[in-house]
Amino acid sequence: MKKYQPTDATTNPSLILQAASMPQYQHLIKKAIEFGKQNGNTVLEKLDATMDKLVVLFGIEILKIIPGRVSTEVDAKLSFNKEASIAKAKKLIKMYEEEGISKDRILIKLASTWEGIQAAKILEQDHGIHCNLTLLFSFYQAVACAEAGVTLISPFVGRILDWYVANTDQKKFEPLEDPGVQSVTKIYSYYKKFGYKTVVMGASFRNIGEVKALCGCDFLTISPKLLDELENSNEPVYEHLTENSARKSD
Repeated sequence: MKKYQPTDATTNPSLILQAASMPQYQHLIKKAIEFGKQNGNTVLEKLDATMDKLVVLFGIEILKIIPGRVSTEVDAKLSFNKEASIAKAKKLIKMYEEEGISKDRILIKLASTWEGIQAAKILEQDHGIHCNLTLLFSFYQAVACAEAGVTLISPFVGRILDWYVANTDQKKFEPLEDPGVQSVTKIYSYYKKFGYKTVVMGASFRNIGEVKALCGCDFLTISPKLLDELENSNEPVYEHLTENSARKSD
């Protein structure tokens, strides 16, 4: 992460699991376990507290490197429970604040289910907690997020491509014809045309062609592997998305 000096960063369970196996982070594991032992009556409560503390501790480590915000995910099991999602988000923010981190540096990552979007609306409006809506695969989810006034959305590119490859006869797509790229382009254009403030952050990329095809998008979240490929690529990169062209779109 230090190599590419990103502005913002995100975490997800698979990344946390991978990092947790590295020797340099064992002190964080121990701290999280001690916290869990002291904050729960049952084994499940202790495990839950341990995992919450662990993601917060990793978030703090990331914030030492980046100038912007880190996204911290609410447990996906709560994706269809609005009240539980709100409670978990508030708990995570409190844990960050107890470590001296302002909530303004945190994005709470929620699934873009109806319940998740409604939870984000309440968190944004009533508690000043910024949200990142993920697992977003459709234009209609994006519209609902914008209407709810969420800070940022993470529409998936690669997973949409995966579906088309698995369920249609076409197995290869040029970057600008990639259905995931076209989905994010449509969302970006709609937001800019109608003046929504929600940030569009393309996510879940399968190749650097998709990344380049969305050059100009508000934000892009790119894996270290693809960042390496971009660094070693000599092909030109053109800006495909602009606010001016979006406002003129149909």
